[in-house]
Amino acid sequence: MTTDINMELLQKDAVDIFHSGFACSESIIYAIKKHFELDMSDDAIAMSSGFPWGLGGGGCICGALAGGTMCIGYFFGRTTPGDEKINRCFELTNELHDYFKSTCGGTCCRVLTRGMERNSPERKAQCTQFVADTVKKVAEIIIREL
Repeated sequence: MTTDINMELLQKDAVDIFHSGFACSESIIYAIKKHFELDMSDDAIAMSSGFPWGLGGGGCICGALAGGTMCIGYFFGRTTPGDEKINRCFELTNELHDYFKSTCGGTCCRVLTRGMERNSPERKAQCTQFVADTVKKVAEIIIREL
């Protein structure tokens, strides 16, 4: 693992893979895994595949925010019931949530994309920005906390 991250390249890779066919949540996990050089199974990317378009099209939480939350959990989450480190994970996740909400204008996919067709250039451009902003913020949180 490394924490020597080139943020511009991190964002570029997240956006490039997003434009190559991965969805928002998958793109965040892919880029964090690649740039932090994590020994993480690609199963983590697959586990995030249900998040895009607000939980499979349901319009709830933005997939970029969900993927970022998964990455924070990877680094700071617990694997044992009752482990108190969950409290720090909650704090960091809340920080990401609040950042996302203030930067992007909300956290709900259906609210963020209201009036946009799923495959429209306008929506793709907006979601591209969400992916770029979120992956950078996630990396900043991880680096600061390690």
